[in-house]
Amino acid sequence: MLDGIKRLLGGNAASAAAAEEWGPVIPWAEQRGWLCRSVPGEGFVIDGKFDAVVWRLEWGPSQRSYIPGQELRLRIEAGLPSDLQVVVMNRSLQEQMERAVFEQYVEGVQTRIDTQTPPEMRWLVMFPKLGGTDMGTLRERYVALGSHKGWMKHWLAGALAASLTGHRIDAETPLVLMTSRGRIMLRTALLDPTVGAVSAVLRLFETAWRESQRMVAGDADSINASQPASTWTEDGGDSVAGPSSKA
Repeated sequence: MLDGIKRLLGGNAASAAAAEEWGPVIPWAEQRGWLCRSVPGEGFVIDGKFDAVVWRLEWGPSQRSYIPGQELRLRIEAGLPSDLQVVVMNRSLQEQMERAVFEQYVEGVQTRIDTQTPPEMRWLVMFPKLGGTDMGTLRERYVALGSHKGWMKHWLAGALAASLTGHRIDAETPLVLMTSRGRIMLRTALLDPTVGAVSAVLRLFETAWRESQRMVAGDADSINASQPASTWTEDGGDSVAGPSSKA
């Protein structure tokens, strides 16, 4: 019994310390029944569910060179085809990445892009982009590219397009939404993890997942009708171990 009381007091102390370090985000998440873990001095991890499907949210030091400082990242196993490789990013980030690829692999000494390069950067070279007509209202702020054009067009139609268009984010703030190995992942720069900022990104991520499930349920044939997937071996470039994991 004494051990149980110690564990209870220890848990409460840890929760209080996390709340003090990261402000109201941890209590906000715990009130919704989500599992939270603080990484002292680095960030936090939140595990929640959309319906019965578990997602993970991490905030901590950036794992990508194109995101300075702290980043917010999310991932979920979405049951998508394993060869479906799609990325949506804001236009300013696409331009930045393309300059980096040119400088590193054309003007630099490297002659090939290796697996140490993040997949979202490799895909800029590997896959065609959706045209302005296909992007519709998204074309001013975002670019989309990937292995299956038909799937991308359907995914970005409707609710996801509206969510991306309405997402309040500075044009220069990196934002990447991608699919790989059956998962959906999102990364964005976030210096201050306020409840408002975290919940806004989570809403966008949920819309992306729900629209993918619409595709899985009724529009799977659009994949077979589009261009074949790349034969490049993908690892997704992400980790679920926590904010301090590297990818």
